[in-house]
Amino acid sequence: MKTLRLLTALALGGGLVLAGYYWHSNGAGWLAEADISSAAAAAERSPLYYRDPSGAPLWSAGPKKDDRGRDYLPVYDDGAAVTPAPPKAQAASPRKILYYRNPMGLPDTSPVPKKDPMGMDYVAVYEGDDTDDGTVKLSPGKIQRAGVKSEPVARRSIRVSVKAPGTIQLDERRVSVIAMRAESFVQKVADVTTGTRVKAGQPLMEIYSSAVASAAAEYLATITSKTVGGVEMYGRGSRQRLVNLDVPESVIAEMDKTHTAPVAIRWSAPRDGVVLERNAIEGMRANPGDVLFRIADTSVVWALVDVAERDLGNIAVGQSVAVRARSFPGRTFTGTIAVVYPQMNRDTRTVRIRIELANPDAVLLPDMYVDADIDTADAAPVLAIQDSAVLDTGIRQAVLVDKGEGRFEPREVKLGRRGGGYVEVRHGLADGEAVVTSANFLIDAESNLKAALKGFGEAASQATDAGPGNATGDHK
Repeated sequence: MKTLRLLTALALGGGLVLAGYYWHSNGAGWLAEADISSAAAAAERSPLYYRDPSGAPLWSAGPKKDDRGRDYLPVYDDGAAVTPAPPKAQAASPRKILYYRNPMGLPDTSPVPKKDPMGMDYVAVYEGDDTDDGTVKLSPGKIQRAGVKSEPVARRSIRVSVKAPGTIQLDERRVSVIAMRAESFVQKVADVTTGTRVKAGQPLMEIYSSAVASAAAEYLATITSKTVGGVEMYGRGSRQRLVNLDVPESVIAEMDKTHTAPVAIRWSAPRDGVVLERNAIEGMRANPGDVLFRIADTSVVWALVDVAERDLGNIAVGQSVAVRARSFPGRTFTGTIAVVYPQMNRDTRTVRIRIELANPDAVLLPDMYVDADIDTADAAPVLAIQDSAVLDTGIRQAVLVDKGEGRFEPREVKLGRRGGGYVEVRHGLADGEAVVTSANFLIDAESNLKAALKGFGEAASQATDAGPGNATGDHK
């Protein structure tokens, strides 16, 4: 009963003693009697100052923590420092410092603390952090503070969009010219002007030519002659003479039907299109070779686009192209690449390509400015990573492979096409491997990546023969 009262009193007073241990009610748990005595003795004295717990020559006038979060130790007038008993979970000895490395990532190490020429302290490398497998290890705190993000390598289609300016031109295969092949006189011109749309066979003008009249009379004489010998052969020759004078086929057919030679020959439009040029005037004399009408079919036009030399490797015949005319900003015309011209403009370093465009409503006019957007995407997906994952040294490209558990491996890669924020990886990575896409340059500075990249070109035998002392310089 007395024992029960004693335990009750101790519990109400804030503690409980049991088998050499004391239970503290403030949440500290069980404390040994020796710790209680040491703490009580320390509480009766006032410390003179506080010193660094690792023994370094650092002092403080008041309580303080070091960079590892440990409390400075109080020093009393007798020179003794009270060292608190660490909890069992923290009783492990501190990690061993192997060496100190340059804070700017340069391949320079030191066995003792030092400063660089800018006054920055060298960074300690602890046992377990220095790996010989080519990887770099960072603490979870540093990874979180740096905002490191990784993304697995996957296969996707690389969309490389090549943009180039150009102009609209007529399809030269769809342009017709009406010119006289013999001396002629224009007797009448139809109500057709420049810009008028005409249909194939529509009358344009009537002309008189003595050469055409003579050939027509000769042809009629042969087809109406009753002579049997050689008539057929002679008739074919005289007809060919009319064809050579460019007499329309419809006029010759009418002569075959009526057996009459017209005084004036009616000339008609050879195709559907727009009259681009009219030089015919009633009563004028036309010499051989004079162009009287020029007609073009504008239902299909060309876009002649100048592509930069650097983009030529992505251009091929048959690729789809979206063309936007500056006169119609909200409209897109779709065409395909028909020809890549085999000439380079040495002044502008561009190559001209021809894009065929359908122009059913004739809104695309010759010499109109356009902008072409060439889609060079390949239907076959390729291994690709984000552009931000690449560390480009100017001579070689590398990425940081996330090996897990805070380890990152610098690896050289061979790249291909770029587009849409991604770049093709042709060598160096496998499907599914994770690469760092964010804060990789911070890891570069933190992990002395430049020194690791410097050794990429060394042979495997040299890397095996080089010991830890050779790799780190001063430390062993």
